[in-house]
Amino acid sequence: MTTTATEQNNEHRATRGQAAARIAIFIVAYNAESTLGSVLGRIPPEILSKVEEIFVFDDASQDRTYAVGQDYQQRLAGDKLRVYRNPVNLMYGGNQRRGYRYAIERGFDIVVLLHGDGQYAPEVMQQLLTPLETGQAEMVMGSRMLIPGAARKGNMPLYKYVGNKILTWLENRLAGTRLSEFHSGYRAYSVHALRTLPLETMTANWHFDTQIILEFLRRGHRIAEVPIPTYYGDEICHVNGIPYAVNCVRETLWFALTHRWRRHAALPAASRSSE
Repeated sequence: MTTTATEQNNEHRATRGQAAARIAIFIVAYNAESTLGSVLGRIPPEILSKVEEIFVFDDASQDRTYAVGQDYQQRLAGDKLRVYRNPVNLMYGGNQRRGYRYAIERGFDIVVLLHGDGQYAPEVMQQLLTPLETGQAEMVMGSRMLIPGAARKGNMPLYKYVGNKILTWLENRLAGTRLSEFHSGYRAYSVHALRTLPLETMTANWHFDTQIILEFLRRGHRIAEVPIPTYYGDEICHVNGIPYAVNCVRETLWFALTHRWRRHAALPAASRSSE
């Protein structure tokens, strides 16, 4: 982490004092009428009691996703659930950008990204929250690859597993990281760190998840990983694999060229040899 980022994050934690963090859950949803209610219902009671708000952004679904969210809103204790519908489809990255702007505007401290299709387990959300609540990271990624064999046991298709491993290996080589996977969509973020990102100029496409990792690295924010279970059911994957992989590699190569390798070249020889 750079000195500047460290000082900024320490200052932010100090100003928070001992007050409990304001936590929100952000659910991205598209054509998720059959799964959204279950995802909401699986959020553990202890998590519900500590979060300030759960907000769902339906990305102009063609089914009853928005109506399902509104129906569930009537049954959720208190008034923590908010359901919004984008008037036009913003795409995966665009929907996240809107959600993070919302979290920033609402002044939350932590926001958890959860998918409305049920692929990620709300039951293990505390594992993602703990490193943020204890000031150990600015981003926490739920990884399906940390436990050997777990991804395949959770029915991750072989072609996705192999593609994930190869792509992550290449991205690690380019970015200088040692992440077990770049491609999990189950994450939690420091909203203070999100404020430092150029959200408006980031992609609306599927490789947003890779781009945001690189933006955190560029600013020296700390990234942690925790193991999560893998679940592949009947959900429909809307990602076109080849363009997605090309975009991820292109973004990571650009990061290496403009940040990692340039910074490395600027270091004195003794410093480079010690890395």
